[in-house]
Amino acid sequence: MTITFITGANKGIGRETARRLVACGHTVLLGARDRERGAEAAAALGARFVPIDVTDDASVAAAAADVAGHEGRIDVLINNAGVQGPFGDPGDLTAADARAVLDVNVIGVVRTTTAFLPLLRRSDAPAIINVSSGMGSLAFTHDPGRSESHVVVPLYASSKAALTMLTTQYAKGLKGIRVNAADPGYTATDMNGHSGPQTLAEGTDAIVALATEGPGAGTGRFVDRQGEIAWS
Repeated sequence: MTITFITGANKGIGRETARRLVACGHTVLLGARDRERGAEAAAALGARFVPIDVTDDASVAAAAADVAGHEGRIDVLINNAGVQGPFGDPGDLTAADARAVLDVNVIGVVRTTTAFLPLLRRSDAPAIINVSSGMGSLAFTHDPGRSESHVVVPLYASSKAALTMLTTQYAKGLKGIRVNAADPGYTATDMNGHSGPQTLAEGTDAIVALATEGPGAGTGRFVDRQGEIAWS
C-alpha cells in the first residue's frame, strides 16, 4: 500500500488531496501545524494526523521520527504547505515579510524533504511532489491572456519560481526518486478568498495524478490538470 505524507493538509488543496488519495487506497499521513484542525481533518478523512510545522527544525524532525516509528517509510512526499504573503505595491515589502513567505514556501520544502529522505529511500518507488504555481512562471506572468499576469503578489510569485527551480535540481540530484511539481491553477481556497474559478477537485487533479502514477513515470516535470507544462 502506498504511504503518502502531505504537509499543510488540514484544509484547502492539502485536505482535498488527502481525501482523494485515501479514496484511491493510499495510507495518508496528514501533516498540519494546527493540532486541533489537523486531528479533526484526519479523523474525518480516515487519515493519520502527524503534527508538523515546516518552519521549525525540531517539529519537522519530530514528524519524521513519528513516521519512522509507526510506518517505517513513505512512498510519496507532497510538499503542499504554503503561504501567500502581501498583495500589491512591492515598495511596501519588508525583510520580515520576505522571510515569512520564503521560510514556508521554499526553506520549508528543503527542511521537510531533507528530514524525510531516509524514509523515502526505504520505498521501492519514491516520489516527491512540490505544489508550485503558475504564478512562479515567467511565461504565465507575462502573458496578458492568463490570469497570472494580472496579479501582483511579489513574494508568493518569487517563492514559487524558486520552488520550481528547486524541483528541477532535486530531480537531477536525487537519483532513484521522482521529483515533480504541480500547478493546481486558480482554485477557490481560503488563500484567495474563494475567488478562484476551479473547484478543489479540479485544483488537486495534477497532484493526485502525480501521486498515483506508476514507478516508471518521469522526473523533473511541471504538471497542471491538463498535463505537462513548460517550466518557464
